[in-house]
Amino acid sequence: MADDSRSTDKNAFGSYAAIGDSFTEGVGDPGPDGAYVGWADRFAVLLADRLPEDAGFRYANLAVRGRLLDQIVAEQVPRAKELAPDLVTFCAGGNDIIRPGTDPDDVAERFERAVSDLTSAVGTVMVTTGFDTRDVILLKHLRGKIATYNGHVRAIADRYGCPVLDLWSLRSVQDRRAWDADRLHLSPEGHTRVALRAAQVLGVPVPADPEQPWPPLPPRGALEVRKDDIHWAREYLVPWIGRRLRGESSGDHVEAKRPDLIPL
Repeated sequence: MADDSRSTDKNAFGSYAAIGDSFTEGVGDPGPDGAYVGWADRFAVLLADRLPEDAGFRYANLAVRGRLLDQIVAEQVPRAKELAPDLVTFCAGGNDIIRPGTDPDDVAERFERAVSDLTSAVGTVMVTTGFDTRDVILLKHLRGKIATYNGHVRAIADRYGCPVLDLWSLRSVQDRRAWDADRLHLSPEGHTRVALRAAQVLGVPVPADPEQPWPPLPPRGALEVRKDDIHWAREYLVPWIGRRLRGESSGDHVEAKRPDLIPL
């Protein structure tokens, strides 16, 4: 049975490929060169640190923002199989689930077919649940739908022996400081905490506790909260709705930032 607790397996991974959407690409966590960093890149560093410098740890990030499950399966899964790394992280289906009218049971069936395909060709496949959206204004009404999908993901992990990166139970990301200004993507600190939790799932020693409490924040008045909400709606919500009405994606014309297994 798949177990997302701290593993006792001490086997190190020599190569790692991440597949998924904006979450795995790292949106919300910009690096000094303008490219996104994100939890998967940070997780790769933690994995590489377990190996001797001359071991040549290699890492690919195939994720592209805005991708739906079928797009990830068509574009990224075959590439991951071709690369055949020791470890793949597979986070997909979130963009499908938040779309009106989608059925989490149907999405899960397609997700399982992809997991079956991946596990037959690569080493370990880590799957990822969705976040608890109870405090996310735009997505809180989808909490039950996301929970249903998460239940399927866990059942699929059990059937295929996949470790689970359980984001729903990661309490520290319920803090608003874990999220970017758009309220849909993680902040750099949020990505860092997810990377630490991913390492814990595989029994990799981590330099900090992902559930470490946040420093206290001064209370905010109702006027300040309202101003923040208005600014968010104007800068992020309206453009997000507009893209959907036009049938556009934030990932249009975007390519994977690290399409090959390259040494870190």
